[in-house]
Amino acid sequence: MTFKKRLFIIVQYLTPQHLLSRFIGCLADSEVVWFKNKLISYFIERYKVNMSEAVSESYLEYKSFNEFFTRPLKEGMRPIDQAADSVVCPADGAISEIGTITEGRILQAKGHDYSLVDLLGGDTERARSFLNGSFATVYLSPSDYHRVHMPVTGTLREMIYVPGQLFSVNQTTAENVSGLFARNERVVCLFDTAYGQMAVILVGAMIVASIETVWAGLVTPPKRAIKVTQYDENNRKPIVLEKGAELGRFKLGSTAIVLFEQSVVDWAKAVERLTATKVGQRLGTITAKV
Repeated sequence: MTFKKRLFIIVQYLTPQHLLSRFIGCLADSEVVWFKNKLISYFIERYKVNMSEAVSESYLEYKSFNEFFTRPLKEGMRPIDQAADSVVCPADGAISEIGTITEGRILQAKGHDYSLVDLLGGDTERARSFLNGSFATVYLSPSDYHRVHMPVTGTLREMIYVPGQLFSVNQTTAENVSGLFARNERVVCLFDTAYGQMAVILVGAMIVASIETVWAGLVTPPKRAIKVTQYDENNRKPIVLEKGAELGRFKLGSTAIVLFEQSVVDWAKAVERLTATKVGQRLGTITAKV
């Protein structure tokens, strides 16, 4: 590891991660016109954001940086692969890792993996469905579209908020901080599908102000403890989201992880580590019988 990378990792350990993230979140929510305009303009220039895809192309039209950051795209900008056997990408970004869950461990980066049980909040029964299953991890860079969409059609069964740290989730951190995705704050969304259970995990990161879902809005538990919300006929009206439908969004980017049960998905051979992704493109093929 280079000195620069080592210093970057050390600083993350020493930084008051949650305090910094709350402060950045307040700035990102600011509607002071001159401030938000300057911030958005700088960000677009710094990260070469493609505003021609956005419904509102002018940065002046956004009330705050967060509104700009979670901007919707024009209709048709992310066509969804409609083949009945397709699994589509949940987010713009790049594949961090993709493959098979082996002995209850998920590959994070070369030399690092993490526990499936820990990722899902420490519940072994919840994790059992995904033993020897498939996973795909998508990293969203600052320039990307920051809404997360459904890989296949599913019925929401459970949402679990898991408190944690807020390390950066870029490639340097993934390669040097053990158990990164099972350490960071995250929201686990469990769905029933025609092919068994599917999980979509929204992982928080350094300066990520918040995570939202389309059914619950801003996920803000009253205290930093695991919170499980059931969605069934006894608790809440079932929520069905079609393949390609929006699931949630990040206010300041992060990572989305998708899990499937064993023998359900074959990942496309063209999709490998560091492959650039767009919402709706085919990631794999359903091999399970309905």
